[in-house]
Amino acid sequence: MSAISNYLENALINATLRNTTYTSPSTVYAGLFTSDPTDAGSGTEVSGGSYARKAITFAAPSNGVTTNSAAACEFDQATGSWGTITHFGIFDALTSGNLLYHGALTTSKTIASGDVFKFSTSSVSVTLA
Repeated sequence: MSAISNYLENALINATLRNTTYTSPSTVYAGLFTSDPTDAGSGTEVSGGSYARKAITFAAPSNGVTTNSAAACEFDQATGSWGTITHFGIFDALTSGNLLYHGALTTSKTIASGDVFKFSTSSVSVTLA
């Protein structure tokens, strides 16, 4: 994944070229989408059926690349259909907040009641190049 949101693009330009303070979030959260969130954050995020964003941790970057580290990022068991998950996003808040990064899943996954969605360790990659 290497798509960066419009929000973060502007924040980084302001911070690095205009001496405008940007406060990075202390925790970032993975969210799931049934359509492309795009840089504008306009996709359809999953809702209902016990869905909630999950905290995700990333390793120190090397050559402009980082991957999720520590334990797998596992969502709660669905209590209803979440639809077909096609994309994901990284947010600066558990609810609402700002989309930071986004990308498409390698393979879409339909989540029915009773299913659990999980990102294995090192399966989410963020690249700035």
